[in-house]
Amino acid sequence: MDLAYLRAHPEHLPTFLTHQRIRETPVSGGDICVASRLTLDDGHSVFAKTWPEHAGRPLPEGFFAAEAAGLRWLREAGAVPVPEVVAALPELLALDWVEPGEPTPAAAERFGRELAALHRAGAPARGAEWTGFIGALPQDNTPGAGPWPEWFARRRLLPYLRMSVDNGALAGGRAALVEQVIDRIGELGGDEPPARVHGDLWPGNLLWGADERVWLVDPAAHGGHRETDLAQLALFGGAPHLDLILAAYQEVWPLADGWPARIPLHQLHLLLVHTALFGGAYADAVGTAARAALQGRRRATVDG
Repeated sequence: MDLAYLRAHPEHLPTFLTHQRIRETPVSGGDICVASRLTLDDGHSVFAKTWPEHAGRPLPEGFFAAEAAGLRWLREAGAVPVPEVVAALPELLALDWVEPGEPTPAAAERFGRELAALHRAGAPARGAEWTGFIGALPQDNTPGAGPWPEWFARRRLLPYLRMSVDNGALAGGRAALVEQVIDRIGELGGDEPPARVHGDLWPGNLLWGADERVWLVDPAAHGGHRETDLAQLALFGGAPHLDLILAAYQEVWPLADGWPARIPLHQLHLLLVHTALFGGAYADAVGTAARAALQGRRRATVDG
């Protein structure tokens, strides 16, 4: 099987893998899927993701189709590099292979400018036309045309708060803090037209390529708020050269006044996803972000 054959007949890929007709090398692929590098007969490589047999839960319907739709939509903007979808099947996803490199200041600055261009490509509405997932969890992409804060509270905060309470990860004071954020969301979040966002842009979903560019992978793409992507870049240790990324972004499309105070609000979504998926290990981070979001609004009111 060469790349041309795979593009023409992607449905044959599982059979070739089952019969070990393609060289398969395990690679890092995140916490949800099993990832491998497939080396084809013509020397090309592709990156493949499959649902692990030991996951303890069935493969959600439309899981890989949703990721493929998001990748294609982000790629259509012609802004940030996004791997091309080679095969999107119910049981696997195969993408063009991107040779990894090291983070550099030049790549960070270019990425900041390109991310601003991606966001500026916009979206017809908040949400998306395809079923959404974030990690292994469903994400409600029901399109909405109203103000962003109310949409964010209903589609991005409340569902994962409920999951986190139900699984015992959040209780008492921390859950009450998130409820306060949801109740006061109209005061906390600055409204903007929908941007074309990655939606799960923690630093692990940046692929620093050998071509001195930053590639976007593993999206939960939708029409959202551009500050959400930027806030997520600061989570879990922060992206390399984050100061350069933000400075270059601001040169292309300056952020609205008060955006630093809104960072915890935008981070709260992904932190709640972590308590819903992984349990109480992230409960303190959720409480800290919710408290900071509420305090950030109070500081803004005093300063104003």
